[in-house]
Amino acid sequence: MTNIICGVDVSSTHLDARIGPKGPSARFANSPEGVAALAEFCKSRAVALVAMEATGGYEKQPFGLLWAHDLPCAILNPRMVRRFAEAMGVLEKTDRIDAGVIAWCAEARGVAPTKPASQTQQTLAALVLRLRQLTDLRTAQINQRQLVKHEGVLAGSAELIALIKKQVRALEVEIAALIAKDPLWRALDEAFRSIKGVADRTVARLMAETPEIGLISNKAIGKLVGLAPLANDSGKSVGRRAVRGGRASVRAILFVVADVVRRYDPDFADFHRRLQGKPKKVIRVAIAHKLLVRLNAKARDVRKQLAPA
Repeated sequence: MTNIICGVDVSSTHLDARIGPKGPSARFANSPEGVAALAEFCKSRAVALVAMEATGGYEKQPFGLLWAHDLPCAILNPRMVRRFAEAMGVLEKTDRIDAGVIAWCAEARGVAPTKPASQTQQTLAALVLRLRQLTDLRTAQINQRQLVKHEGVLAGSAELIALIKKQVRALEVEIAALIAKDPLWRALDEAFRSIKGVADRTVARLMAETPEIGLISNKAIGKLVGLAPLANDSGKSVGRRAVRGGRASVRAILFVVADVVRRYDPDFADFHRRLQGKPKKVIRVAIAHKLLVRLNAKARDVRKQLAPA
């Protein structure tokens, strides 16, 4: 029996739902009351999965609430959905059509439900995101000071930088306390830090933004983060392999940390020497990928040790 899928096109104010690519459709408010009505709409039609696109965060509330109404949900990559629509010849674009395409795409790809993160995981992710935002803001303020000569403006800038620094420190303390409370995170923290050059921010970023670490294969984690070169061959032609997609913020910190690790770890240093002569970007990706694989292996070992007998 084919599972019935409801596609939902999410906006800041509305949820446009459609059963399958051409089935019944309805519009609901993007609010707790609207989600409850959407849940009834789906249950009355024996929907087995609700699929929606990632929409800048507007999908988070309906996603969580639908799970609370015992409706399995999945979030799809909007680029994938749009390319699927184009490949199937659906060039028109309305909210109702988009909802149908989302359902169609989810069915064609055999998308599985994705359970929402725990409250603790969501808290960690929110804290790490805010820490990254404040760090970027502090860097921008420091850079801007170089072009300022007015004493009053400089004084105001210094005051703002001091405030940001205080908030950054408070977030770091809160993140460290959160990690220390969780037995798994505490063990992962110790395992990751055994690699010289991996510090607290790297650990927090990995735990917050890559909770799958240690649960999937090295190949899968590489693709997830966007550090696995993808094949580009056709016939006798062997194309250049490049990385793309994935979780950019995790990839960015791995680039920085991997360059530090290879200065201290003999294995990484030797790997770096063997790569000499290749393009700098290729070397950078290869070192970061090696670090990610090492971290994934350590996380896998930790999870095995803590698994119930």
